[in-house]
Amino acid sequence: RYFFSPVTLLLPKHVTSLGLPGSLAHINSVHTKSTCHPKSNIFFLKTHKTASSTILNILYRYGESRNLTFALPLNKHSQLFYPFFFASHFVEGVSSRSVREFHIMCNHMRFTKSEVAKVMPEDTFYFSILRHPVAMMESIFIYYKSIPAFHKTRSLDSFLDSSWRNYNSSVKNNHYAHNILAFDFGFDNNAAADTEDLEERASMAIAAIERDFHLILISEYFDESMILLKHALCWSLEDVVSFKLNSRSEQTRHPLLPNTAEKIKRWNALDWRIYLHFNTTFWHKVDSLVGQEQMKREVSQLRELQAKLANSCLKDGGAVDPSQIKDAGLKPFQYGAAVIQGYNLNPHIDRQTKIKCQRLITPELQYTDRLYTQQFPELAAKCMDPFFSVPISIPGSYNFT
Repeated sequence: RYFFSPVTLLLPKHVTSLGLPGSLAHINSVHTKSTCHPKSNIFFLKTHKTASSTILNILYRYGESRNLTFALPLNKHSQLFYPFFFASHFVEGVSSRSVREFHIMCNHMRFTKSEVAKVMPEDTFYFSILRHPVAMMESIFIYYKSIPAFHKTRSLDSFLDSSWRNYNSSVKNNHYAHNILAFDFGFDNNAAADTEDLEERASMAIAAIERDFHLILISEYFDESMILLKHALCWSLEDVVSFKLNSRSEQTRHPLLPNTAEKIKRWNALDWRIYLHFNTTFWHKVDSLVGQEQMKREVSQLRELQAKLANSCLKDGGAVDPSQIKDAGLKPFQYGAAVIQGYNLNPHIDRQTKIKCQRLITPELQYTDRLYTQQFPELAAKCMDPFFSVPISIPGSYNFT
């Protein structure tokens, strides 16, 4: 039996162009130290199981170190009332008008550009990240195993073989099982390979994403994505360095057979077409913003910096299973059948280094909670419930009360 590695399905760099995105015009083709200025008005659409938690940490660190204001969810929630379509009043400080200007918005939401534009400045830089739908579906099946679409099925193959019988799009949280990328971007996710108007719907979705976003990153090329983001935002290498967050232990990863991959591409046909397009345009952005040789050099520099930080910040130099994490405040939220890893700090570091290192490894929920407390100390004091009793939609939805 030959096992399938999802990454092998990626398009080669020389693949025929599907068309340059219209949004290329939004970014100068060449950034130099003399012509570009660091961007601080940023919107990141946080997609699911795409390494987006790591990017969230990068944005949190950048904003916190520069005293920028985050557009955070109301009432200490961890998400912007996902899976409902985003509305501006979901952001703390909007309805009360207690915040004059927001700089960064990056928590989970179902995207609605017109509502985001009510919150964020006009010159905001919009970006997001995609992941190969085959690898993403394997991850989602493990992480969201308890949703109605999955919980009675023994394996991902058995779900895919009887997907239409098992899947009811109107049941709460079942959207995770079908074209989740399209759903997060705000599109109707009910489409498979045999859907009559699939190509038209895919083309419309791609055109809308190109119109609304300046940059779409690819998680399979995470380091290259960070260098591309660095150039687009006119940031430094230190600004985009990171450790993997919200990542699964190898013990819960399952290799897939080639025919399983084909079934996933048919079931998530809309996501597959969106991914194919932006995997191609990603390399056009590399050529126009950075160049292949410069990209190789900077990726190498980024990895060297990451290794140096791991050596100084981390005990044992890498990620560990949650049972081995000594500080409860650094333990990531566990959900489904996945084992989400975290880190232990090196105990032999000075205070200043410890603060920097701690920010690098603070999980999403704890970091969001801390930023909320910093921005809204009086409101935070009124939230008397313990941290983990705060409503979390991983997965789930909110009741408006």
